[in-house]
Amino acid sequence: MAVTDTAIQKIKEMIVSGALAPGDRLPPEKELSESLGLSRSSLREAVKALEVIRVLDVRRGDGTYVTSLAPRELLEAMSFVVDLHDRDVILEIFGVRRILESSASGLAAQHATDADRAALHELLDSVDVDGEITSLVEHDLAFHSRIAASTGNGYLAGLLDSMSSQTVRARIWRGITEENAVDRTLREHRAILAAIDARDAALAEALTVSHVAGIESWLRNAG
Repeated sequence: MAVTDTAIQKIKEMIVSGALAPGDRLPPEKELSESLGLSRSSLREAVKALEVIRVLDVRRGDGTYVTSLAPRELLEAMSFVVDLHDRDVILEIFGVRRILESSASGLAAQHATDADRAALHELLDSVDVDGEITSLVEHDLAFHSRIAASTGNGYLAGLLDSMSSQTVRARIWRGITEENAVDRTLREHRAILAAIDARDAALAEALTVSHVAGIESWLRNAG
């Protein structure tokens, strides 16, 4: 593994230095292994690892390319990892979400454009209050994703989207049977949006902390 780690590090250095840019094709395996002082086997293992995390794109019969390196693409693999974890780990993930989503709401209050706020209002207005819980989950995902996108920080938005995959949200919300689940969620979303509209970052953060903590509390006490 140490040899493979070294190979990964050397390819990373080529990308960071600009020797390899997004969309570039890597040199042939023999040429690259010689130039980096690596064995071809360690280079292959490094390429496989970097393909998994979407840094490299191996096209059979064509070659290996650097991906676009877009935040969402790089963070996409995280949703797979999240779905494999048990409740205790999901609680830890929700703890991270509470921190990041509250920060995102605060940043949105400062940076959201008129178009961003209009899109959030449209999302709220389009919710079917008599719909199924699955519809509420979809709305919740879209609402928080739109807030994150309005921060202007692509990595933050990508990370939150990965952590808030629909599978995880569905697992959290599946057991919620309270009759007021839809009303409560929409009420909390409206309060967060009102704070964003008012450009009150501190209030937007506090309301989001409370909103995510409510789901955490349910999960912690679930049987």
